[in-house]
Formats: sequence, structure tokens, C-alpha cells
Amino acid sequence: MSLQAGIVGLPNVGKSTLFNAITKAGAEAANYPFCTIDPNVGVVEVPDPRLQVLADIVHPKRIVPTTFEFVDIAGLVKGASQGEGLGNRFLAHIREVDAIVHVVRCFENSDITHVAGTVDPLRDIDIINVELILADLETVAKRLERARKNMKSGDKRFKIEVEALERIQAALESERPARSVELNEEEAGILRDLHLLTAKPVLYAANVGEDDILDPSSNPYVQQVEERAKSEGSEVVVVCAQLESEVAELEGEDRDAFLRDLGLEEPGLHRLIRKAYQLLGLITFFTAGEPEVRAWTIRRGTKAPQAAGVIHSDFERGFIRAEVVAYEDLVAAGSFQTAREQGKIRLEGKDYVVQDGDVCYFRFNV
Repeated sequence: MSLQAGIVGLPNVGKSTLFNAITKAGAEAANYPFCTIDPNVGVVEVPDPRLQVLADIVHPKRIVPTTFEFVDIAGLVKGASQGEGLGNRFLAHIREVDAIVHVVRCFENSDITHVAGTVDPLRDIDIINVELILADLETVAKRLERARKNMKSGDKRFKIEVEALERIQAALESERPARSVELNEEEAGILRDLHLLTAKPVLYAANVGEDDILDPSSNPYVQQVEERAKSEGSEVVVVCAQLESEVAELEGEDRDAFLRDLGLEEPGLHRLIRKAYQLLGLITFFTAGEPEVRAWTIRRGTKAPQAAGVIHSDFERGFIRAEVVAYEDLVAAGSFQTAREQGKIRLEGKDYVVQDGDVCYFRFNV
């Protein structure tokens, strides 16, 4: 399952620094706008301590975490929807991702130029949001014109489409994102191919200075971002991109010792990755045996045959049943054998909805 979160924000807010820390992919980071023109894609492992716990139970030859993709998209500026700052290309890159990580500068540093001259998180958020809304208004207007013409055919589908588009247009004109408009399943299905920018879920990454990382709540800029996110139904992860880039250069005990010295339990990027993963409604199930313990990504609500299909299409086509044990039950039992004796391993059929943390063994016909 290849799903992507696009990292967006104004120039010089720390996007590329954060992306480099996340992926170690070496996207260019420089103190001037538009240093990142083509989107850089990085594949990251989703941190999950459950993998090691399972490995301690079954002693596999290898451990394979699930992954997630981040895309570093060049900085947007005011007027991007009209092509300013190569905006049309950048907006197209955002259109292709599944979720948005909006990096907001929440630190003062005279050595790093702010494109607007001063640090003002709410202004920065509004600049990005307005450009996305303006781009969506243009998309909706074009589609609405066509839908109204098609509605004359008497096809009920176009009437539904027009009504939904009109509600979205009204929201956008009121500077509210498309995701704030409630759509039923049929309406959402009709409009899915529009790929509206403001329909995508958003996670704010408040980028603070190193002095604020232990107590970000004392930073007034962070407070502003948190209040804005709450009003939108979004969430905030506080990170220090510069610090995370230093952590990313370390491994093993050196990294752990560095974090301990800072008073941190884990890199902030771990929280960011997990939050972005959850933002898309993704969950993890496991397979565990002597060859490997492996994490697999599915959307919440996925049934057993489709989960099996993530491993291999043959598993879905020939699905018979799944042997399932909850992660907590397996850990409490200490082994598959004990879990089986305790009746914790269940046989589930085609209608079973796989839960986060399920450890599965799929039976199928070739």
C-alpha cells in the first residue's frame, strides 16, 4: 500500500531540514526559497515497538517493519494559485499526495530569513490555506459548470454531483476547506477524482527551537498553532527540525545517549511518522514465524481477505480463513502454543474486520 504525506509550508520554515531528518534522503536544504523544485520522495519505517516484542517470542531470522512515504514539496508563497513562485507545479505535487503535513515556523532566528519578514504562524497558515482554497475553487467551478450541463440529461447522478459541488463551493468561498463539508458515501465517491487540495487531512508540524523542545507549551507560537488546529479538527506535533537532523545522523546507543542527555524518550520524528500514519486511517497487523516477524499496513475497516491480499494477491483470491490472535493476548500468553491452549487464537472468515495489532496466519487455496 503506497500512501504519501506531502510536507508543505512557506519557504525557510524547516521543511527540507525536517524531510532530510525523516528520510536521510539528502534533499537539498538551503537558506533561499525554491531550493526544492521537484518533489523528493522518501520511504520511512513506521516505528513500532511491538515488532521487537513479537520477535522476542518467536525468534525470527529477521524483522521487517511497515513503511510510509513522505514527499518534500517546495515552499509555497502568496499567489501560488496564480503561478507565483512556480506555484502551479507545486500545487500539482500536493494534489498527488494523500495527506498534508503543514510545517509552521515557531522559532526566531535572525540568521534564517523568513519570506514574509517576521515570524507569524497564523499568517503563514492562512497564506497556505488561501492558496489551496483558491486552487480548489477553480477546480470546483470548472467541474460544476460541466455537471450543470450534464444534469439536463435527467441523470440523477449529476443532480447529486451539482448539489455536493455547490456546498463545497460555498464552504471554499467562506474560506473553509472542502474537508469541512459533510458528504455521504455516494457524493464522496462521485467527487473523489477531483483530488481537492483542501479535502486532504492535515497534520501541523510546529517547528520550534531547541530551547523549546522540552516545554513547547510555553512557546506562544505553538499555542497559536494548537488553537488553530483544534478549531479545524486537526492535530499538532511539535518538532525541532534542526535537532532532529542531528539525531538522524546518530545510530544505536549513540542516538539513545544523545536523546537521554536532552531529556527525550524518543525522536520527535517518531511521533510525526506515527501521527501521519494514523491521519490516513491506517493500522498495522502482523505476521510472525521463524522466517520473519513483519508489519503490514491496511486501512482501518479492512476485511480479512483484503488484508491477506496485501501480502500476496493469491492469498486474497484463494482465501479460506484466518487464524488470528490479538497482540496483547499473544504477549500475555508468551507463545503461540500457550495462546492456543488458552483459546486466544480464533478462526475468522471473510467478514472479519482486521484490528490494529492482530497477528494473523492466512489459509488459502492456490
